[in-house]
Amino acid sequence: MVPQQMSAHCWYVQGLSALGSPKNQNFISNAGFVVTGDSVVVIDALGSPALAERLLAEIRKITPKPVKTVILTHYHADHVYGLQVFKDQGAHIIAQQLGREYLYAQTAALRLQASRTDLAPWVDDKTHLVPADEWIDGRQERTIGGMSFVLQPVGPAHTPEDLAIYLPADKVLYSGDLVFRSRIPYVGEADSRNWIASLDKLLTFGAEVVIPGHGEASHEARKDMELTRSYLIYLRKTMGQAAQDMVPFDQAYKDTDWTDWEALPLFKAANRMNAYNTYLLMEHEKP
Repeated sequence: MVPQQMSAHCWYVQGLSALGSPKNQNFISNAGFVVTGDSVVVIDALGSPALAERLLAEIRKITPKPVKTVILTHYHADHVYGLQVFKDQGAHIIAQQLGREYLYAQTAALRLQASRTDLAPWVDDKTHLVPADEWIDGRQERTIGGMSFVLQPVGPAHTPEDLAIYLPADKVLYSGDLVFRSRIPYVGEADSRNWIASLDKLLTFGAEVVIPGHGEASHEARKDMELTRSYLIYLRKTMGQAAQDMVPFDQAYKDTDWTDWEALPLFKAANRMNAYNTYLLMEHEKP
């Protein structure tokens, strides 16, 4: 875990292009932090309490200022299992209000239960889900430590509660999982049509640096958002046509040319599931 400085105030740590495991402590996503005039704002909390402790230790090497705020891009496990560490430090947690639906749903509880086995000892019986202190609805512009932050809801896309964070003074955009770089995106039950539209919306910020939820930071926003965007478009086109023609999924998947994507990390782990979920979505999506 090596913090990388992307502007005068903005940093991030880059997770691995891998599935979460005990070996990597579930360090598979990025987290960011912004050093303001009086405090540190952390963006996402990583995938285990141990990782959050490591991130906090790295922050303390850079500044003695306290972490007073944590902003979540969404409530997926690899971004939130470290939250309790920052909460214990007294941080104020902010998230988009639709995150409550996932946080208090059986899906989140079952995922945590499974993670206590699959990611032990890094996720265990002491690991718990932490709600936001402040649930926001709609775009907000606020000042923290003398710095301006734009909190822009961009869901439903990857999740219903997707939230992007833009720092106008530094021209840095923390995009969360709307952007995956150098690996196959995790689509899940995403609203891929709105995800594509939301990527177009993010481009309007004019950011000079985009820090994605997964993968290396980008200095070429349009070019590097294109991998995620093109992949989603291709899934929708191929699986949508198959669903329209009532081709069974197994046959549709076999007949689809995946050449442009199959060399990317996690293709074998995620692509078939992404295609299947998109096939189901396209069966029911209204034109």
